[in-house]
Order: sequence, then structure tokens, then C-alpha cells
Amino acid sequence: MSSSTFLDHALWREHLYTNGWRGASNAADVIEPATGEPLTRTGRAVPADVAFATSAAAAAQTAWSRMAPRDRAAVFYRAAALFQQHFDELALYVTRETGGILPKGQHELREAIAFCQLAAGMPMQAQGQLLPSTPGRLSMARRVPLGVIGVISPFNFPLILTLRVVAPALALGNAVVIKPDPRTPVSGGFLLAQVFEQAGLPAGLLHVLPGGADVGEALVTDPNIAMISFTGSAGVGRRIGELAGKHLKKLSLELGGSNALIVLDDADVDLAAGNIAWGAWLHQGQICMASNRVLVHESIADAITERLVAKATHLPVGDGASGQVALGPLIDERQRDKVHATVQASVKAGAKLLAGGTYDRLFYKPTVLAGVKPGMPSFDDETFGPVVNLITFKTDAEAVAIANDHRGGLAAGVLSKSVGRAMAVGEQLRAGMVHINDQTVNDDATNPFGGPGVAGNGNSHGGPGDWEAFTTWQWVTVKDTPPQFPF
Repeated sequence: MSSSTFLDHALWREHLYTNGWRGASNAADVIEPATGEPLTRTGRAVPADVAFATSAAAAAQTAWSRMAPRDRAAVFYRAAALFQQHFDELALYVTRETGGILPKGQHELREAIAFCQLAAGMPMQAQGQLLPSTPGRLSMARRVPLGVIGVISPFNFPLILTLRVVAPALALGNAVVIKPDPRTPVSGGFLLAQVFEQAGLPAGLLHVLPGGADVGEALVTDPNIAMISFTGSAGVGRRIGELAGKHLKKLSLELGGSNALIVLDDADVDLAAGNIAWGAWLHQGQICMASNRVLVHESIADAITERLVAKATHLPVGDGASGQVALGPLIDERQRDKVHATVQASVKAGAKLLAGGTYDRLFYKPTVLAGVKPGMPSFDDETFGPVVNLITFKTDAEAVAIANDHRGGLAAGVLSKSVGRAMAVGEQLRAGMVHINDQTVNDDATNPFGGPGVAGNGNSHGGPGDWEAFTTWQWVTVKDTPPQFPF
């Protein structure tokens, strides 16, 4: 167990957070990917815990939604201050639990602070608008909270991918039940519970239930849940979509997809190689916006390939918490084996392995595959590992056609010395987010986030999308006296 001054591991040791810290019927160790050793131990939820949590959340939500806006806002200012006060400790813990490098853990903390600060402003914003109406009647459309929102969050960036929903959802008057990935239950849940409890969030509004698929299914089908926000794989997303539709739930799915980074023939090859390496290998490629498919004009492909192979050969891989490496471990053996199988199957199908493709324990070497084509797993599917998949093209039109040859893309990027040309290419790309002269891994706390096809269900939250995501319209009319009707 890691020593700390803020995180209190005794709180969640064999406990859940549901109407306070409660003993769990099951428990499990949380394994640090870099060392293979237990980092902490937490409670594990069972489906019966979901009904208890959602009932308590529904009971607490009404009073919270009616609380004075300034009082609600103050909770998030205090939460932001706690994240800032304990920045170093929390960043290191997130780094260790997720297997990231320390700058990645620090990034999660910076974004957590930003999410809380933005959420603090939401209760003080206009809640609707005045509508035209007949004389003697006041007509308004106002945004009202949905009620209880279920959040199923992933292992890769558990703090920010959970908090980006939890903070605005709570700020807009909802209650929240989190099912974090059981591999990262503290960063994705219990850490938030401790912060918000100390920030003064009223009891019953936030619940943390790490568990398996049975707990997720119970959350999706629970009658007290009005909305599900899920971040994860397309396969699980489809199952959640089916269940949510059957039970008439509002749904937000963020599923990744196959993202394309296009390098036009006039791009600076050194800058391009750096963008490719960052977009494909950051956090070992375990990012939903990772540059999965790298499309390079054939005239500069050799030069860029040479630079990428050199980077792959020299970038250090190891314990990210040490501060001495560029890549840390993959989250677990199942993920490592999936990445390795994808690389091997693509090579068997004709791709050329130019660097990497090997591993030691969970440490997978940065990998470069060339000659990647449709039909290969590394082209068709999201690898979610540190793999650059190189594809060449001859014309801008061909690049667009290859980039759009996917079942859904969350992000895309175009690199060129001509901004106008890059924008013309970018405007044709089928992706939820497009970046001109940048790689694909971009996210601010203020942008709408989402994508089409297997990237999700087309919904976006974040920034201006939060009001639409976590509230609904209510029409209200007011008259001095009831009208008289002819019957």
C-alpha cells in the first residue's frame, strides 16, 4: 500500500462508497502494472449494491437540485482546491495505478482541476430562455436535471474520463453512480469520493461501485437511472446500447474507433515524425484518440519511417513513476496479449515489422508496422497499444478515401505546411474531432467530445455539450388566473 498524506486507503479497503463508506461483500487487490505488486485493496460491488445506491441517489437528488446555486458552486471550488493542494501525491498515485508516466498522471490532475472549476460556474449560468407567448401568459423553457446518472468509466485515463461526466452532471443538479473499471477503482472512483466528501458534497449524491459486467448491466437496467455515460470498447458499448434502448435510457457512448493522422507531401518530416510518435505511443497507445492509422505521402514515407524506427529503438520503456522513461506498461496481460496478437496477425497478413513487436512482462516496445492495408487487424481495429501503423498514399483524394475507410473515427489530424490545403482535406474527414497541424490526441476541458459510427452514438459532452447531455428541457407557463373554457 502506498504511503500518503491525503489518500486514506483504509476508507475503501474492502469497502464501497454508497451513502458513505460501507463494507463490501467482496474485495480485491489493485495491482500496480509496473511492478505486479498490490497497490491497494478495495471493495467489489455486486448487482444488489446497485439498487441500494440508486435508491439513495434518487432520494438525495431532489434537495440537491433545489440548493442555492452559489452553495452548489462552492462544492466544486473546494474540490478544485483539494486537487491542487494534494497535486503531487494524487498525480503519483494515478500514475502508479494506471501504469502511465508521471507527466500523464500530472495531466490528469490538471484536467481534474479544470473540470471542477468549469463545473463551479455552471450553476450560476442561465438555465433557459423566455419564449414568445400570448398576452397575459408567461412562457419559459428551462433546463432541468435528469435525476440519477450512471457512469461506467475506463482504465486508461480514469480520473478525467470519470470526472468529465461527474463534475458537470452534479453541478447541473443530478446525482451520480460510478462503476469504475475494477483495475483502476481509486483513480476512477474512490479518489473522487474522498475529494468530494471533504469538499462538502451532501451525502447520497455520489456512489462508487467498482465491479464486473454484472454490476454494469444492473446499473444500465436500474429504474432509478435516467442516463448512462459509457466510455470503453465498441463491443461493450453495443451491449449497453441495446439494454439502454430497451429500458428507455438516455445514452452517451464514447467508444474510440480507428483514428487517422494524414501527413501530406509538403509536411516537415521531423515535426511529422514527432507528432506521429506522440499520437501513437503516448500512454502506450491506450488512448481512444490515439493515431491508430498513419497515412504518409509516398514521397516522404521513407524519411519518416527512418525517423520513427530510430525513435522506437531509443525510447526507454519501464516504470513510469520513475520519471526516467517515455513509455510505461500496458494495463494487464489481457491487454498485452491482445496488442501482440494484433501485431502478429497483421505481419502474417503482409505488414512489415520494422521495430518493436516484443515485450517484457507488461512492457511492450514501441512498434512500427509498414505496408498496413485494409483487412489487416491493425488497419480495421483499434489496437490500443504502442503501434504505429504506416500506410502510404499518392494523392490528397486517396488519403481522404483511406482515412474514411472505417466503421467510426473519434479523431483525425492533418499535417501540412499549407493550412488551406490541410483544412480542405480535414473538412472531408468523417471524425468527431479534426486537428489541423496536430496529431490526434487532443482534448480540452471546454470542447465537445464524441464521434460517429463505432466511435459512439453521435452524442457529445464537454464544454457546450454538457447542458444538452446532462439536462432536459421543461416548458413552463404562468397565468394570473385559470382561463374559462366553453365546456
